[in-house]
Amino acid sequence: MPTFELGPNQYGKAEIRLVRVERQAGGDRLTDLNVSVALRGDLAASHLTGDNTAVLPTDTQKNTVYAFAREFGIASIETFAARLAEHFVATQPTIHEARVSIQQHPWQSVDGRHAFRRDGSEVRTATVHHGPYGTQTVSGVTGLVLLKTTESEFHGFAKDKYTTLPEARDRILATSVDATWRTAGPPADPEPARAALVEAFADTYSYALQQTLFAMGSRVLERCPDVVEVRLSLPNRHHFLVDLAPFGLDNPNEVYYAADRPYGLIEGVVRRDGAPIPQEVVWSI
Repeated sequence: MPTFELGPNQYGKAEIRLVRVERQAGGDRLTDLNVSVALRGDLAASHLTGDNTAVLPTDTQKNTVYAFAREFGIASIETFAARLAEHFVATQPTIHEARVSIQQHPWQSVDGRHAFRRDGSEVRTATVHHGPYGTQTVSGVTGLVLLKTTESEFHGFAKDKYTTLPEARDRILATSVDATWRTAGPPADPEPARAALVEAFADTYSYALQQTLFAMGSRVLERCPDVVEVRLSLPNRHHFLVDLAPFGLDNPNEVYYAADRPYGLIEGVVRRDGAPIPQEVVWSI
């Protein structure tokens, strides 16, 4: 008879939508979050026999998120995630590890009082793991769309019989940045890291998106001494010159076709030389 065993497993409440309004005399503050909780521990009985003695309901996890938002507020998504993760491990004897991931959707006031506008596709992120190894925090941003109209080239690349791409001495460079960064100690203010990413993209004369990736990661490490590692994923949002010759018109780098797919995807890690790198916590599922 074949035998089977239970492998790694976790459970939790995913994508808890939370909007908190801080009522202030000088204008309200709006925080818009998407919170996901995952817990690990002595949970085999629930899988093997349906015994739920060790299972804290996911509905309770959802309620905890809302209650903590009211009781403690949300100073930053990193501190809010850490408070939740530590709570679940500390209060549930069968839970030994917790992972809380948060996405923050930015809103900007339009009147300084009560009206807001949503800021595009950019989302702030934070993931906190808490368990026997301590607490680890990774901050980041996703969907940060950047574009340069010039100061970008791409030439000298390998060619074979299937290559049709012409070499470019002047092109549009566009991407949608997904970035995460680790700190050696407690999480720091994420804005300097984000600003460094944007600044490096803008002032780096690029001969390849790979070069821009390294410049962006390096700038974060230069500006943020607590950051020890930056991970970047940069899709190349291709812009192709339109051939206007059939209409008797030239096209001096003015009219482009913006292609959404397929796209090049450049990914990499930039680390501080010689600095201790935190051991990454990887949950296999």
